[in-house]
Amino acid sequence: MTVNIILLGPPGAGKGTQARRLVDERGLVQLSTGDMLREARSSGTEMGNVVAEVMDKGQLVTDEIVIGLIREKLEGSDAPGFIFDGFPRTLAQADALGELLDGMGQKVDGVVEMRVDDDALVERISGRYTCGNCGEVYHDSTKPTKVEGVCDVCGSTDLRRRADDNAESLKTRLLEYYKKTSPLIGYYYAKGTLHPVDGMAAVDTVAGEMAGVLDRL
Repeated sequence: MTVNIILLGPPGAGKGTQARRLVDERGLVQLSTGDMLREARSSGTEMGNVVAEVMDKGQLVTDEIVIGLIREKLEGSDAPGFIFDGFPRTLAQADALGELLDGMGQKVDGVVEMRVDDDALVERISGRYTCGNCGEVYHDSTKPTKVEGVCDVCGSTDLRRRADDNAESLKTRLLEYYKKTSPLIGYYYAKGTLHPVDGMAAVDTVAGEMAGVLDRL
């Protein structure tokens, strides 16, 4: 039986970190909008050519295109489940995803809301950096690399900081989240699929809470 979950939470809540753990531990497939668009752009497929044309023109990729990419992923996989990370972001996208899954005989089984403290998020984000090769996430104070400048996981020295990982940029991104995405919390609560966890807890603690949620689905 396929289990589909959505990770909800503001930027810096740790969605990517927890998604990677679920991929490793449960074999779920992470569907990240950004990753799918980058993959499609270089795929040479009909849908990929559409994505490339839109992006090359500097236009926004429509919800219809993203839904089409998700459909391709779902149809071509025998994975035990999927993690939607970064999609849906709006109520219209949530409706579109629900319709897609319903048409395929599937559904959103659970929505994990990672609750956080905004002030603590600023500190968390400001010290964050990632490995450009494998995507592992680090932090100056809470999770530095064992060897300075070298990724613990893959040994790459391509460690990067996002240009918008600073206090002012984060506040702008938080405002965008609360305006457009936070309404999804009420949307999925009304559907009976919302499961809040403490996103400010230690990584292992959050993972344990999420495991408990999935085990109950």
